[in-house]
Amino acid sequence: MTLDNGFWGWFYKLLYPLEWLMTYILDMFHKVFVFFGMPDGPGFAWVLSIIFLVVLVRLCILPLFIKQMKSMRRMQAIQPQLQKIQKKYKGKNDPASREAMSRETMKLYQENDANPMGSCLPALIQSPIFMTMFYVLSSVRYIANGSKKGFGAFDQATAQSLQDTPVFNIHLSSMFTEVDAGGKITIGIFIALMCFTMFYSQFHNIRRNTPKAAQSGQTYRTQMMMALIFPFMYIFSGIAFPFAVLIYWLTNNTWTLCQTFWQVRNMPTPGSPAAEDKEKRDYKREQARRKREGLPTIEEEELAKAKADAAERKNKPQRYQPTRKNRAKKGSGSKKK
Repeated sequence: MTLDNGFWGWFYKLLYPLEWLMTYILDMFHKVFVFFGMPDGPGFAWVLSIIFLVVLVRLCILPLFIKQMKSMRRMQAIQPQLQKIQKKYKGKNDPASREAMSRETMKLYQENDANPMGSCLPALIQSPIFMTMFYVLSSVRYIANGSKKGFGAFDQATAQSLQDTPVFNIHLSSMFTEVDAGGKITIGIFIALMCFTMFYSQFHNIRRNTPKAAQSGQTYRTQMMMALIFPFMYIFSGIAFPFAVLIYWLTNNTWTLCQTFWQVRNMPTPGSPAAEDKEKRDYKREQARRKREGLPTIEEEELAKAKADAAERKNKPQRYQPTRKNRAKKGSGSKKK
């Protein structure tokens, strides 16, 4: 039974335009690699096509990632203030207290231009794309054996070519439950790498990019727990995916991990351990630049500026506030006779 006839069949039918487009993008990449000398038919060109599809999708949503990154930085920066609000109303369950807590929280979000849902937008956009990719690559075997009509750029010959592409000791259409022990090890390694890259990107971001003041409390512990639990949940779904989907997923997770490293290193949240490391790197870089150009060090420049300010204050004429002569109070003086 194909996916468009199952429980989620109605959703896959809604995604048909995206599925149609996906087949043409994959086929286009395959033809480009064949044009540059890779063999036509079953071969590594299909693997590269899947990888380049991930790159294309991630480049398209890169502006959303930048927006997500800024939103996450603002949310992480205000975590200490959020904890103060939560502590202030801890144990108060009356309607007035809950309303006041909600009002102060929303005011904090507005003043810092923070949106707790801002970091979810790229994930929400990637979800239909991933489901589309899962559908397209899962339908290959049905198109290849003639039980399903081809669609988009995937006719029976194209589907057969993709299905028969060998990768290590299995094929792109292979699934965990259908291969021998060696194939299960190969798929298991890819699932493990997929889970590890997902876990470490979240763990590294939370551990290195969260302000020290916020690295305590229930919120922080929950984030760390979710970073550990979510990847392991995909072990059970990974064994039900064709190997081509695992390649797509691992490439996507690797991209996310590299993005996380870049973000934490170059655009850390103020007050986080990563921000402190960046300040040290910027300091050393600036000192090295000054040394190369024969300029005074930062400390020498600050000392010279302090001396100049002190000399200016010393040479500046001092202003005196005018004083008013004391007037004799009524009835305090003696009259001359």
